[in-house]
Amino acid sequence: MSDTANMGLTPAEQLRVLAEKIQNENPVIQQLRQEIAKVIVGQSNMLDRLLIALLADGHVLLEGVPGLAKTLAIKTLAEAIDADFSRIQFTPDLLPADVTGTLIYQQKAEQFHVKKGPIFANFVLADEINRAPAKVQSALLEAMQERQITIGDETHILPKPFLVLATQNPIEQEGTYPLPEAQVDRFMLKVVLDYPKIEEERLIIRSNVRKEGLEKVNKVLKPADILRLRELVKEVYLDEKIEQYIVDIVYATRTPEKYNLPHLKALITTGCSPRASINLALAGKAHAFLQNRAFVIPEDIRAIAKDVMRHRLGLTYEAEAENLTSTDIIDQIINRVEVP
Repeated sequence: MSDTANMGLTPAEQLRVLAEKIQNENPVIQQLRQEIAKVIVGQSNMLDRLLIALLADGHVLLEGVPGLAKTLAIKTLAEAIDADFSRIQFTPDLLPADVTGTLIYQQKAEQFHVKKGPIFANFVLADEINRAPAKVQSALLEAMQERQITIGDETHILPKPFLVLATQNPIEQEGTYPLPEAQVDRFMLKVVLDYPKIEEERLIIRSNVRKEGLEKVNKVLKPADILRLRELVKEVYLDEKIEQYIVDIVYATRTPEKYNLPHLKALITTGCSPRASINLALAGKAHAFLQNRAFVIPEDIRAIAKDVMRHRLGLTYEAEAENLTSTDIIDQIINRVEVP
């Protein structure tokens, strides 16, 4: 509770004040959800994860077969927030300068001028990110981590908030490039989408064949509102026991034998990086905030663990031979690690 107005209050009183603040912001979040729901039917898990990343200042990788409204969801979220939005279609012939921008020589002025690329926006949709080679994907590394771009010998700060939302198709392998580990690790969450339910699919048909087309989304938030909400999310209380729980979950991917999971040693090539611990804590706070709580509980960590960890876990050929996914292994770890 860093708010100076809270100085002199007991921890319990500080939590109560924070809970009231969070309760007051709840209508804003609900309004944002309602606007997105005008266009996106179902997919509540994806929407929750997009909001968690937005509130925790992280990036999201959405994976799913074509037609699951990945691009539409990201575009709709950007529309509901009065912020700059740009879409980059990743293709094999894309160049790093097409993403970041480049220096252009102006003859009249006899000097170079910076032409900023589409990365200079609040919301950047990297569509089918695995269709571009590694040198293009690496153009995003500095932007995603340091929130800045270097063009020539000048460094330019990106606008706030800055959020990269990438999509990829897991089925089509022809003409795709696997994402470098350093790139994947910079995504706070990797969300795997499934097909909609039968009732939802009927509603999807209905909303897409309307004479008027899809409903118009109103702008209900501004970038400044997002920055304000982020400061509130940072104040959500994270107990030392929850910190230890996070560390135990992450360490169990590195030394599973110490957590009575010796059989996982032969299935994991690389455990989760420290970014997994950091993002579990940040995403846990955002999840608690969305649940109208001023403190993180183990259920918050368990709820987002798969999305934070699945892309950070390296599996052996043995795991693949047994048809085990990173999600299966994370399930085993969560079920084994002692809950505080």
